[in-house]
Amino acid sequence: MLADLQNKILPYLEYFGDHVFIQAGVIIVASFFVAWVFNSFIITFLKRMALKTKHTFDDYLVEALHTPLYYSLLLLGFSSATLVLDLGDAAESILFSSIQTLVLIIWVGFLLKTTKVLLKRVARDKKRVHFLHPQTLPLFENLANISIIVLAVYFIFSAWHVDMTAWLASAGIVGIAVGFAAKDTLANLFSGVFILADAPYKIGDYVVLDTGERGAITHIGMRSTRLMTRDDVEVTVPNSMMGNTKIINESGGGTEKSRIRIKVGVAYGSDIDKVRDILMKIAKEHEETCDDPEPRVRFRLFGASSLDFELLCWIHQPVDRGRVLDAINCKIYKAFQKEGVEIPYSKHDLYIKEMPKKVG
Repeated sequence: MLADLQNKILPYLEYFGDHVFIQAGVIIVASFFVAWVFNSFIITFLKRMALKTKHTFDDYLVEALHTPLYYSLLLLGFSSATLVLDLGDAAESILFSSIQTLVLIIWVGFLLKTTKVLLKRVARDKKRVHFLHPQTLPLFENLANISIIVLAVYFIFSAWHVDMTAWLASAGIVGIAVGFAAKDTLANLFSGVFILADAPYKIGDYVVLDTGERGAITHIGMRSTRLMTRDDVEVTVPNSMMGNTKIINESGGGTEKSRIRIKVGVAYGSDIDKVRDILMKIAKEHEETCDDPEPRVRFRLFGASSLDFELLCWIHQPVDRGRVLDAINCKIYKAFQKEGVEIPYSKHDLYIKEMPKKVG
């Protein structure tokens, strides 16, 4: 490969005689000239073309490509000059490996920055891919960076003629051993990936776990998920458990509004229309209930000792559930007392058949 490149370059340098240093200098000067022409004309033209488009990513791409392409042209010139000097196979191999390493480092930096910008733009786009959003963005950034760096390391080793077969085999054996030793950690890791990709909940959502805990999600990590309960106690749950349990997301759906149910019983013989009006008035006048959907009252059941009603109303956020229930229950009790509506309660009458006889 090096010999073919040398055979293509040498015929154009015969005009400068047999002075290899002059020939090498001419090649280096020519590489600077070509890089300058590229920078002054081609890049400028591409920038003007990019400005005419509606998208902004192409503007960034043209600007970002300027540096790696410029230095790649210069390093190509240095490589050609090295061929002309004919320093010997060993020296040429070292120089070419060094130049290839520099080129790879330059392009790796370009790919890392461009990938980060591209993923951020896709995550912010409303028409984005479903699994790529601001919550999963760090995950995909890390995966992209790891992939680029691993490939760069592989090509750098190849540039220095290092056989990667043994390294890859050793890495496979080590990976199997680590997988068996850290299977629980890996289970949490993969579950965390699926949770971030599927997004069954997000930070700030109020969720109820299958085990009964209820609280706001405060952190979604690769290993665990943390939520803060109403008792201000932080609960940490491994992602493997979160991925295999039933989770009720009270903040999910199209809105964060949540419906509360207030069951109340009144005595038989009560005016059910009056009871319905009292309950509706309390729900509508409370400042923390929603007007849309509007509250409603349902007559549910003829109970054993009461007529069972249920007041249904919506609140803006699930976190307000306990406080709103407390306030509405207090108002219902006071209103029933004022309007003479009886709330029945369980009574037990004890009948004594006969008194025990006195002894002695």
